[in-house]
Amino acid sequence: MEVVLDKQYPVSAGVDAAWTVLANMNELATCMPGAQITSEIDATHFTGSVRVKVGPAVAAFAGTIEILALDPATRTLKMMGKGADKGGSSASMELTANLVAIDANSCTLVGHAEVIVNGKFAQFGGRMMGSVSDMILGQFAVVFSQKAAVVQAALAPVASAAPGESAAPAATAPAPQAPVVAQEFNALGLVWALVKDFFAKLFGSKR
Repeated sequence: MEVVLDKQYPVSAGVDAAWTVLANMNELATCMPGAQITSEIDATHFTGSVRVKVGPAVAAFAGTIEILALDPATRTLKMMGKGADKGGSSASMELTANLVAIDANSCTLVGHAEVIVNGKFAQFGGRMMGSVSDMILGQFAVVFSQKAAVVQAALAPVASAAPGESAAPAATAPAPQAPVVAQEFNALGLVWALVKDFFAKLFGSKR
């Protein structure tokens, strides 16, 4: 089964800070719920894993990531990811993502992905896969924006004194922050959301 996704998400940072995150595969992977880079083969090839919880059960996918293109001029990333789990399901995704400037403190993350799913997960159908993708990518976008905002704050220039004036006291360095990492995705939340959506459409929302 193939699912095509076209998404746009606001980012609370300028394009330079956002590009720092988008161009770093180790940082980018931790924006995805349950995902991590397990090894770096070379500058454009990585191995990684994704964990998805369904109550007490955990589905673990292992696979590879290849960076097909990384263009700083257009701030565009193109990559291919492939993976499989022990139950025989497999998936591949070709993703193109780029950043569009809005102003000095905000930009838009634009993505186009073509996802192919085989095995038991393909039995969920396009609607289920679309709902899964919306929830996962929504979490991804939130964490990506948070990471970019942290980078922007770190890159903020320190105001310097004009010639002939005394230099202003150095600002107190901010306390170290814990790394911004996406939380593991729990499919039970998705199932419950789909059940509520089903009944809302069947009986109409209560006002």
